[in-house]
Amino acid sequence: MSLSGAYDPDNIFARILRGEVPSVKVWEDDHVLAFMDVFPQSEGHVLVISKTSTARNLLEVDAEALSRLTAAVQRTARAVERALSPDGISMMQFNGEAGGQTVFHLHFHIIPRWMNRPMDGHAQPRMADTEGLKALAARIAAALD
Repeated sequence: MSLSGAYDPDNIFARILRGEVPSVKVWEDDHVLAFMDVFPQSEGHVLVISKTSTARNLLEVDAEALSRLTAAVQRTARAVERALSPDGISMMQFNGEAGGQTVFHLHFHIIPRWMNRPMDGHAQPRMADTEGLKALAARIAAALD
């Protein structure tokens, strides 16, 4: 998919927001949802999406929705740091297929990193254990400010 085009209301994140596909929620409010990536690149990989915007990428989102989204990314990253004590955190956001985007609903990745652990590739086929994700989500949620 290119950087322009119509929003697909049947993308996986839209379906998660409608409750059609389960997710392991870390937290949410009226504007954003933070949930565990089922194909994590590292332990504690969280995705943050807008619940109100149908922007496919960063180039399409309105400033107000982006402001709420980035504040949520920061809040969630701080909780990840407190809960998991990583050596670093990669925050990623992809735009367009050529830019590495695989789900065309604007989203941010929060990926904890440790010096002695390699990070898996983006959208790798190894699905995480749901119970393990629930335990991580609970630890991160407990560390929210």
